[in-house]
Amino acid sequence: MYFCSRICEQGDASSPLLLEITTMIDKLHVLSVIDQVLSGSDKFLVDLKISTDNRINVAIDGDNGITIDDCIELSRAIENSLDRDKEDFELNVASAGLDSPLKLKRQYRKNIGQELTVTTFDGETVEGKLVDSDDEKITLKLLGRKNMKADPVLIAHADIKTAKIIINF
Repeated sequence: MYFCSRICEQGDASSPLLLEITTMIDKLHVLSVIDQVLSGSDKFLVDLKISTDNRINVAIDGDNGITIDDCIELSRAIENSLDRDKEDFELNVASAGLDSPLKLKRQYRKNIGQELTVTTFDGETVEGKLVDSDDEKITLKLLGRKNMKADPVLIAHADIKTAKIIINF
């Protein structure tokens, strides 16, 4: 895959139009490497972004968390699969942060028992303890309802704009 980074203007009528071509990192190649490294483990890809100037940002998570060693292993595998002589790149591999929004259904299942702030596409914000998650929806027990038997709130995954873990100290 190639990205045209600059078109040089003609110096005079006899010189050809020069086109500077820069190689872009192949996203499918990087995804393949990530899949090879994470396959068979409880780790999974949350997000992969590759900018036009070859900045590779990878966010991973795991059913039992992520360690610095997990990030290092994946970073080395990606770096070793790319040729710096052909592709200049910047690589950042990190765990999906505690303050990052939940993006995958697997992250909801992992975080059952955590308190969440969920904003829907309708603009409604709900705070509750995540008590269940399946492929279709999440179930929250509302916060701040002491001694009240409020029914749990069901929110379809398709209706969730953002969901973040509430960090309590």
